[in-house]
Amino acid sequence: MTDPDPHPGTAPTLTPSPAPAPIAQLGAVVLDCPDPRALAAFYAGILGGTPAEDDEGAWFDLELPGGRTLAFQKAPGHVPPKWPAPDGSQQFHLDLTVTDLDAAEKGVLALGARPLDTDDRARTWRVYADPAGHPFCLCAC
Repeated sequence: MTDPDPHPGTAPTLTPSPAPAPIAQLGAVVLDCPDPRALAAFYAGILGGTPAEDDEGAWFDLELPGGRTLAFQKAPGHVPPKWPAPDGSQQFHLDLTVTDLDAAEKGVLALGARPLDTDDRARTWRVYADPAGHPFCLCAC
């Protein structure tokens, strides 16, 4: 919605509309992977929390501090995304906020992450792949 334009030739003033009621709430972000137990342990090492097994090892929930859930689902035919891939998409990635990029990098590499785009040390973010190949970024806050 715009207000009447008192000054022709200038940009209109936008009046914010009330946000519609949400249809749903985010329950969990679920990552397909070949080994849910291992990937849950990897992310628990980075984000905290304790993985909880469900469905005989085919599903793990990682309840994160603050109430969010990151889940891991067994996908025997899992094909990791390629990054960067001009002919394909990474499909999604996680941005993980850290206070010290260098210290966080050492930690994720020790847990089994693989660097994807980390050469530009002047940037405030670096890209890695988790052990199942999903890209994620460490972002300085």
